[in-house]
Amino acid sequence: MKKKNQFAIRPMQDQDWESVSHIYTEGIATGFATFEKNVPSYESWNTAHLPSCRIVAVEDGQLLGWAALSPVSSRCVYGGVAEVSVYIREKSRGKGVGKILMNTLITESEKEGIWTLQSGIFPENEGSVQLHKKVGFRYIGKRERVGKLDGVWKDNLLFERRSKVVGID
Repeated sequence: MKKKNQFAIRPMQDQDWESVSHIYTEGIATGFATFEKNVPSYESWNTAHLPSCRIVAVEDGQLLGWAALSPVSSRCVYGGVAEVSVYIREKSRGKGVGKILMNTLITESEKEGIWTLQSGIFPENEGSVQLHKKVGFRYIGKRERVGKLDGVWKDNLLFERRSKVVGID
């Protein structure tokens, strides 16, 4: 377990799901963190995310946030490309938890041979936009009116980070 600031970053464990899903529920409630309306079952979430690169921030036994990667495609040519999910407990936002989770996720993803991380972010989610910029993601474009949430068309800002460690030959 690595100690960073006053909290620790460690791999996510199955028994963390209750806290992870609670934090995910808080993100859904903002209306600008995801198109999801309900937290999936652990089995669905587990299937949709890579088995590696799942981490949590913990302080005094309480999860402050989590980050994980999803494959962007089942096609083998995209094996080194993953989509980022990062969620911070409402009471822990703005305290640097997201930055440390993201930096750790980047390091772990590079150990797994992932050369590109990507994120789709609602424009209203200014905290997430700033977080991604701080950890080296670049804005690559906007998908306009890409999906509806509660009957409202939403744009999605696209960000990516190319690894400086995992070579692209």
